[in-house]
Amino acid sequence: MHKNLDLPPPPPLAELVAGRPVALFLDFDGTLVEIADTPGGIAVPADLDARLHRLRDRLDGRLAIVSGRSLADLGQFLEVRDLIIVGSHGAEMGEVAAPAPPISPAGRARIDDLAHRWPGILVETKPHGIAVHYRQEPDAAPSVFVLMDELAESEGLAPRRGKMVVELGPRCTHKGTAVAALLATPGFEGATPWFIGDDVTDEDGFAAVLDGRGHGILVGPQRPTAADFRLDNPTEVHRWLNR
Repeated sequence: MHKNLDLPPPPPLAELVAGRPVALFLDFDGTLVEIADTPGGIAVPADLDARLHRLRDRLDGRLAIVSGRSLADLGQFLEVRDLIIVGSHGAEMGEVAAPAPPISPAGRARIDDLAHRWPGILVETKPHGIAVHYRQEPDAAPSVFVLMDELAESEGLAPRRGKMVVELGPRCTHKGTAVAALLATPGFEGATPWFIGDDVTDEDGFAAVLDGRGHGILVGPQRPTAADFRLDNPTEVHRWLNR
């Protein structure tokens, strides 16, 4: 893992696709769209769907969106027709989905109590987990970490810390397992994989493409990461994709 290294920008995409086949895996929040104060507050470029479909065609279908959002949530912002979209950190892949992890009534009551004590906290219930957003209550972070770690242990779930959010979900799936599964399919098999993401939860995706002799692109400020290239923000991501 790179730690104190100023990662370079990636080579132009046009150069990559001119050689051997390339598979591209894209995170959504913080990568294709800027992160907003609330999950529903994002601004999605009006032509994003059209650009993604053109890119998919250029890559002969080897394009996938890999997000922590649920598929239903992503469907509010993307035209999912003919696109491969993975939701819930790998738990939702088309018709194949891991069972929804049970959150006990006692566990949910503890989360609701935390949200009552910190009114700015947003609790997001997902098909395969539950997320606590504390972007508008940053001082609540220590309390959120302690509670979610305790619940992960008692409920048999995986705690995933992201940018001002902690989510509980299945232990058996993450973005890396989704990438590995797609790379084993006929459409993706043999292609050089690239994963683009901004958050700590994207490190599993970076690791998976490295295992496949591919590359990771970190979006945002330098931090410890398994990625080997970096772009500053979603605007730079779109410039790279458009080239």
